[in-house]
Amino acid sequence: MKSAAADDGLSDPRHTARATRAAGRKMRSRLLDAASRLFKEQGLAAVSIADIAAAANAFPSQITYYFHTKEALFVEAACRDVLYVARAAEQHAGKQLSPEDYTRALVDSVMGSDAVGFFVEAMTLTRRRQDLAPLVERTVERLHSEGLRAYAAEMAARGWRSRLDPDTSARRFWAIAIGVTLEGHAMGRAPDDLAAEMLRLIGQQADAPPPSVQLKVVGAGNLSLDSALGSSFGSSPARQEKQQ
Repeated sequence: MKSAAADDGLSDPRHTARATRAAGRKMRSRLLDAASRLFKEQGLAAVSIADIAAAANAFPSQITYYFHTKEALFVEAACRDVLYVARAAEQHAGKQLSPEDYTRALVDSVMGSDAVGFFVEAMTLTRRRQDLAPLVERTVERLHSEGLRAYAAEMAARGWRSRLDPDTSARRFWAIAIGVTLEGHAMGRAPDDLAAEMLRLIGQQADAPPPSVQLKVVGAGNLSLDSALGSSFGSSPARQEKQQ
């Protein structure tokens, strides 16, 4: 006679493995959330593994289990944050109606966040911790590739003409964002000043078609990035729930 646990499928090793993986993902996320907040507030040197564990309601051993070192956690948290901000920026910019407003929305979203500064710190950290450099490198390439897909899709949907090829525009955007942030933080500049400087350096990225052509693409111009691309940086939580 089967036990109640067997009837519920709880004795299935596959069920146990799935539950373990899900719990692991939740714990990693909690640790990253807590670490991100503390590192941004206090900096790498002032935050201990014990501090992060306490903020995440976890044990210090769980941090070393998932991330090995505080520095590795710092870099992963920074990489995650900048990707989140990039996705949010694309979603915000996709609601704008002109090339100028599109660029301004991108810049304001990115430079108004502390994620790029956090990421710049992670990049400089890898100079003495080369073992952490691959994660930063993958993040930079992801910013470029997913920014390219989003930008190219926006140009096509709106009928806008990019002044540079989309790949150059996407790479140039993040190179300027990182450079302006690095220089601005060293000189103590305010976020509004960083945004103004970035807009000056980027200049006009694209041109709208003549009014007669705009009429043909007005419907496409209202497409969101989520509908055009399935979201450059992954499906939204609401969409993922619907798909599941």
